[in-house]
Amino acid sequence: MERDGVERLLAEAGVDGRRLRHALASLCDGRWWTLATLVRHTATSRRTIESLLGVLDLERSGDRFRVAETHRPAFQDLLAVAPPPEDPVGHLVPHYEAVLDRLRELVAGAPRARHTLDHVAATPDTILRRALLLGARFWLPGARLLCVGDHDLTSLAVKLVHPETDVTVADVDDRILAYIDEQDLGVCTRWADLRLTLPASARDHDLAITDPPYTPEGIGLFVARAVEGVKDDGRVLLAYGASERTPALALKVQNALSALNLAYEAIYPDFNRYFGAEAIGSAADLYILRPTTRTRPAAAARLDRAATAIYTQGPQSVESAPAADAPAQPEGPADLLVGDWPASLPHTRVKLSTWLAKPYAATVERVAIAVPAGLEAALPRLLLATRAAHVEVHLTAPPAVPAALAPVYDFTTSGTVLHATRRPLPADPEGLLLRRILDNGHAKLANSWREGLIAAARAQDGALTKNEARTLIRQTAPWSDALSPVEAPLHRLTTLPTHIATTLTLLHTPL
Repeated sequence: MERDGVERLLAEAGVDGRRLRHALASLCDGRWWTLATLVRHTATSRRTIESLLGVLDLERSGDRFRVAETHRPAFQDLLAVAPPPEDPVGHLVPHYEAVLDRLRELVAGAPRARHTLDHVAATPDTILRRALLLGARFWLPGARLLCVGDHDLTSLAVKLVHPETDVTVADVDDRILAYIDEQDLGVCTRWADLRLTLPASARDHDLAITDPPYTPEGIGLFVARAVEGVKDDGRVLLAYGASERTPALALKVQNALSALNLAYEAIYPDFNRYFGAEAIGSAADLYILRPTTRTRPAAAARLDRAATAIYTQGPQSVESAPAADAPAQPEGPADLLVGDWPASLPHTRVKLSTWLAKPYAATVERVAIAVPAGLEAALPRLLLATRAAHVEVHLTAPPAVPAALAPVYDFTTSGTVLHATRRPLPADPEGLLLRRILDNGHAKLANSWREGLIAAARAQDGALTKNEARTLIRQTAPWSDALSPVEAPLHRLTTLPTHIATTLTLLHTPL
């Protein structure tokens, strides 16, 4: 009998039966459901929902289903008698319908998810409610918020709801950074592979929010980077979800958080909803974490031993084996090795993270860099981090030549090896100024630009003050403040020559 199967499932679930009762009540309310929408609506794992559907005789229409009206009376005494815990900001959502409509458009138009980065899109309603919760719990006028990864576009939701908030995004996906900048909402974008570094210009924030890969390694790394990006009295908001069937995995993640010595100020259950992630009920809790005096040393220690395998899929998944095709030795002579090379090689070496974080102290002519699978997005930045005459980069697949760096290097490829030879300095003012900026990869882009403009004016028997040069740059490229070339999104580097030409033209225009 149909009811017997339902009663058996409820008995097996015990106190966790509320999820099943909520799902049963939804199936009996007359609406049509798909598997994905029912999972997301009830925040219950796909396997649990499928177990309930397996014992019900459902009315179907295509891929939609519901309990037939004639069957509903048989289940009335089994339904959940109270709704799930109340959404803390649900009462505010109806006041932001126009914003929600805009967010629906933005989420629909966003770049497609990359499974190798564990991308799963949050719903427009979720990112709106994140923005509302931030404003309900914290004073946002003048506050600085860091989005540690932002495939969900939370940054745009915050700027639409709280335009007075200073929002910065640090993300490894150049497509996301370009899309956010296209919206022209005043979000600052920074390229960052958090497995390697957090940009220097992404520090000293009041708040940070992150929705990282849901592995203990991913959670530990992203939250440690978030700690690195906030003040001592800041807060870190974390989205994390696990299936009701896997408490041991949730424990591993929470142990990773506990190791960072963070205080738990709040946990909002099932606050986040997603298009996908049905194994965890298409839902995740929202944690509010507060650093203690012991947090920053713990985060620094966690980052010192950071591994790059943090995802659930792809070459950088936690279950992936170390690459068997790592380079045995450079093809040509090298003064310095960057990345993981055999210990037997008699060369000076430096970590990829150190290479990106700060200039190498000594002058070197030839550098060999090993880039493991999954870190290819760092290639342009690894090349910008040096002024060596020749750079030999070993990858695990034939490399894509970074077009934005064509003014700096001549490129040749040999299988999976990229050879980059630094080009002579150009004679034209635009090319010379561009090289001045790109040859100083760790310096503030606007500072190199400013000094180059002053030099260009002097070469034309003119004079330009630092303040006048800053005004020209901000008028042309307001995004350039505090940004270094190694932190710059690729679309900013690609359009840089055009902006440089504009400022050189404005040298002859009265300010």
